[in-house]
Amino acid sequence: MISLSTVTRNYSDEVSIGPVDLAIPKGGITALVGPNGAGKSTMLTMIGRLMGMDDGAIEIAGRDVATTKSKELARIVSILRQENSYVTRLTVRQLVGFGRFPYSQGRLTREDERIISQAIDFLELGALENRFLDELSGGQRQRAYVAMILAQDTDYVLLDEPLNNLDMQHSVLMMQHLKRAAVELDRTILIVLHDINFAAAYSEWIVAMKDGKVVEFGTPEDIMREETLSRVFNTPVEILPGPKGPMAYYF
Repeated sequence: MISLSTVTRNYSDEVSIGPVDLAIPKGGITALVGPNGAGKSTMLTMIGRLMGMDDGAIEIAGRDVATTKSKELARIVSILRQENSYVTRLTVRQLVGFGRFPYSQGRLTREDERIISQAIDFLELGALENRFLDELSGGQRQRAYVAMILAQDTDYVLLDEPLNNLDMQHSVLMMQHLKRAAVELDRTILIVLHDINFAAAYSEWIVAMKDGKVVEFGTPEDIMREETLSRVFNTPVEILPGPKGPMAYYF
């Protein structure tokens, strides 16, 4: 479980995150949704200890994020940020290999190589593993980064808008891969999503944020209500039946 207790981050007198009290269950996909500036990415990066808190505490699997040693924490939780700079002369396999650094410290063992191959195959990148990153499409490159995160072999995976800049086809493919990872690899995935309909279709839990605070938390059935989404996104919403359940339409 990921537990947040009175977590606060202050930017100014007018802009702050929290206080947030939240318990995210182990297993499955939990989506962070909300309008721009709601604090979704900030909360994710605080959970992943890439950003400090001004107050409060965060625990992952019972370990205090602020005090756990970096090497130990890197074997519990992995995080992929939205902005990923890449070295053009790096192959897919080399990139995915970086996920093994907490274990190998750069000296890959036979077991590391096995896990790297497993992650590459899981994301269906086998035919591309020797290609350089600048030779890939945006969707292929994003899958390579997710494969790197899966190769880190952590129970908890944090992803900041992995669908950013992907077209509809590649977005669906990515969410299918993540759903498989949650089920088949028993990963707990916390993901920031821009599209509430992807959140509803693929997640077990949805955290809705607004103005730096958690305003709703529940199952997709709990959140996919017209009055709830209209309040969260500050715009009228209509819920209609869709192929994977209710879908939200904004107007």
